[in-house]
Order: sequence, then C-alpha cells, then structure tokens
Amino acid sequence: MRLAVFSDIHGNLTAFEAAWADFQALGGADHIWFLGDYSFVGPRPAECIRRIQSIIAEAEADEARKGTVRAIRGNTDRYVVTGERPRSKPAEDADQLAKMLEDQTNFNAAVQWCLGQVGFDEYAFLSKLHGECDLYVPDFGYVIGYHGTPGNDEGFLKPDTDDEAAADALLDREGRLGIGGHIHVQMDRLLPGGWRAINVGSVGISFDMPGKAQWGLFTFANGGVTVNLRAVPYDVEAVIDDLFVVGHPLSNWVEQRLRQQ
Repeated sequence: MRLAVFSDIHGNLTAFEAAWADFQALGGADHIWFLGDYSFVGPRPAECIRRIQSIIAEAEADEARKGTVRAIRGNTDRYVVTGERPRSKPAEDADQLAKMLEDQTNFNAAVQWCLGQVGFDEYAFLSKLHGECDLYVPDFGYVIGYHGTPGNDEGFLKPDTDDEAAADALLDREGRLGIGGHIHVQMDRLLPGGWRAINVGSVGISFDMPGKAQWGLFTFANGGVTVNLRAVPYDVEAVIDDLFVVGHPLSNWVEQRLRQQ
C-alpha cells in the first residue's frame, strides 16, 4: 500500500503541478493526504484550492476510491477563514516594534489579498476542513497526519526539537508514524517511545530547498514502511513573474520568501 502526502502549497500552482507530475510518474498511490496551507502567500490561491477539490471529487466519484483522498486544515487556512493572526512576542525595543509593525502590515495585506481571490466555494471548502487525519495500515498500525503537531496547527516539531518535547507532541495519539508539514523543512526522526516523525516539507515555499517542490511517498509492506521524501525542481522565475501578472500587492515580499533571502 502506498500513501502520498503533500503540504504547504501556499498558492504556488506551478510548484504543485511539478510535485503532482512527479507523483504520477512514480505510479500514484492508494491514499493521498493534503496537510494544509493551500492558498495564502502565492499568486494562485483559488486555483490551488480548486485543484485539490478536483482531486478529491475525482476520487469520490469512483466507488473503489471513496475516502482515499483527504485534506486537513493548516494555520494559514484558518487565518484566511476566520481573520485570526499568529501571535507575536512583545517587542523589547523600538527596532523590534518597527519590525513587528512591518511584518504585521505585510502579513495582513497578503491575507486580505488572498481572501479577495477565492470565491465562496473555495472559502467554504477551507472552512469545513478538520485538523487531523489517520489511516490504519494492516500489519503496521496507525499513521496520523497533522499540520503542525497533533491538536495544534501552529505547533513546531522540527529537526532540532529536543527528544522529550518532540515525543510529548505525539504522546496522546495512537500510532507508530506521524506525518506533518508547517515547518517547510523535510525531516525523518525516530523519537523516544517508538514514534517515527516525518515532515514532508513544503510544496510551494521550501525553506531548506528553495526552488524545489517537496512531498512524501510512503510504501507499506511486510509490517514496515519505506519513506521517500521527494524534492522536485520547478520554475521559480515563472512564479515570481506571475505575482506581478495577477497584481499581488506584496510581490517583492513573496519573492523573498520563494528565494528564502
């Protein structure tokens, strides 16, 4: 059995199509998960949501594939739907206060632009998403999917998170394999207590591999799992050009994130 996992597309349709082409070239999968953050930041928010909707609809129309494609909510999906914003630590001096104002102004403008691009159908799709998913794999056990950490779409389980804190993040869940997104960095860690924590990275804005569309393919056989963390090149310059074509109000701000400058 094979499970494909995509996360953090962030409105980057070009990167998503590159990752999807790679997925198809590898022969597809029995189950597909999308772990959140679909629209905010990039130039094609509505198109990315509609692409996921079409993938889900295609599976649901096939009696043999119903329920095999699942999508959950990420933190930026919640920001778009509810108007919430991430918390900031209080500024400790004037320079930090000025930086906070700049960051919040840019962030608010980007969220508002994104909200203005999606129609109600795409908005309603985001609003109905749940926070986690799971799958029981015979002879292996439960696999769980989340955005940040279980129960917290802003939680961080990173390569340098200490073992105790990382294990605590999965403590009240049942399973052997946890798969997340959110940090935009690929990761494969064995944790105390028996969990294996994987991060598939970001399709649309990779932090550790700028210019690569990241995703993960999991193959279960003989009671074990083979993890294939993928990173596929895509046309970054075309995405940056597209920011100006669609009139994104913060094209330079988004470009810096795409390039990780």
